[in-house]
Amino acid sequence: MKFSRSAVHRTIHAVPPLRFEDQQLTSFSGLILFQLLFIRLQLIERLRRCFRHLSVGPIFGHAKIVLLLVIHMLLGYRELRDIRYYCDDPLVKRTLGLQRLPDVATISRSLAGADKQSVLQLHQLLRELVLDRLMVMAMGRITLDFDGSVLGTRRQAEGAAIGFNRKKKGQRSYYPLFCTIAQTAQVFDILHRSGNVHDSNGAEAFILQCIRHIREVLPGIAIEVRMDSAFFSDNIVRMLDREKVQYTISVPFERLVELKQRIESRHRWYWLNHECTYFQAHWKPKSWKFRHRFLFIRTAVKKQRKGPVQLDLFVPHQTGFEFKVILTNKRLSAKKVLAYHNGRGSQEGVFAELKSDNQLDYVPTRTWVGNQIYLLSTVLAHNLARELQMTARSSARNTSEKRPALWDFARMSTLRCRLIQRAGRLIRPQGYLTLSMSANTAVQNELLQIRSALESAA
Repeated sequence: MKFSRSAVHRTIHAVPPLRFEDQQLTSFSGLILFQLLFIRLQLIERLRRCFRHLSVGPIFGHAKIVLLLVIHMLLGYRELRDIRYYCDDPLVKRTLGLQRLPDVATISRSLAGADKQSVLQLHQLLRELVLDRLMVMAMGRITLDFDGSVLGTRRQAEGAAIGFNRKKKGQRSYYPLFCTIAQTAQVFDILHRSGNVHDSNGAEAFILQCIRHIREVLPGIAIEVRMDSAFFSDNIVRMLDREKVQYTISVPFERLVELKQRIESRHRWYWLNHECTYFQAHWKPKSWKFRHRFLFIRTAVKKQRKGPVQLDLFVPHQTGFEFKVILTNKRLSAKKVLAYHNGRGSQEGVFAELKSDNQLDYVPTRTWVGNQIYLLSTVLAHNLARELQMTARSSARNTSEKRPALWDFARMSTLRCRLIQRAGRLIRPQGYLTLSMSANTAVQNELLQIRSALESAA
């Protein structure tokens, strides 16, 4: 349809004055979807059980504080003092079941008043929510990725220490170890650590604990693991073999000089694709007891030309090679093993979204327990956003060699722009509470579709 100019353009006469009134207006109409999700998952009651052992119960309650932090992340805010920008929002208060929101001092005291048992029970809740989803999916195989991520802090927070940090040398930080599920792009569990520890610190016990938690609920499922070179050790490899877990682990060259000698003395390489060649060997380091399968992979790369820039149309490139070695107990072809191992890069995408969209790198308090609860709230918000999308939509793909997520997940920032940050008004026509929103067809269709899926899944 073609419109006339008069139907498209308008004259601006004046800037309207501002007037602030107490009205039942909300800036986050899409939060109603998460309210339905919280009800379906019985999240508030499950959070209460995490803090039921505490003898002193504040007016707001620790469960309400954690739920407020989850909503704080979903709305896109970072610092605790940002609560003042939405403390009067009626839909936020209804979702929390509160008539008024706590101030920053109350939240800080509540976080400081929790204990280690509260943190352990929040960990258990985090795992239970992920396992509930895995039970619904009924998969035959699950892929776990393990890696650490630096969380820097400018303050003297308890448990923080100066560790290795390429970007901000000398900064105090935490260095938690994460276990993520490749198929759902969710965080399964976290090992809290100070910033001055190696990647492998406490890793063996943590990996074993994650495997056993999954097998308690899903005893018949096949588990496979991907890790980088920081986890290359005889103890971890033998533990995975005992547990009958399939794995691929990057091998560090700097710790094994013999690898360099094997590569340099090798004459016959087999083609993987037009860029990569390989050979394999059953070998063991001198300090290990058993031999394992090692894949030696060589990739052709273009070397950087150093020197004066020549403005020629055709510039010759000298081709060199990059090498990497993968330790595995998988019986797949070398091509499939390489594709599977390279798929662990998807975990970096999860970390990037957690830090940019869910404020994972923000350290709010000076107490270690308080910061752990905040970190768990951040991860819980991320997992709930994934759960909302998995409940509302069917999976987009089957399992492939790289083990990507089975759904095409929208980032948290995209969900905010499309659904959550929508203006609305709470009204009561004929005595029935109603959320009135602008008649945008795209928003209406998606909100109603997700709401229908949540209500049918309850």
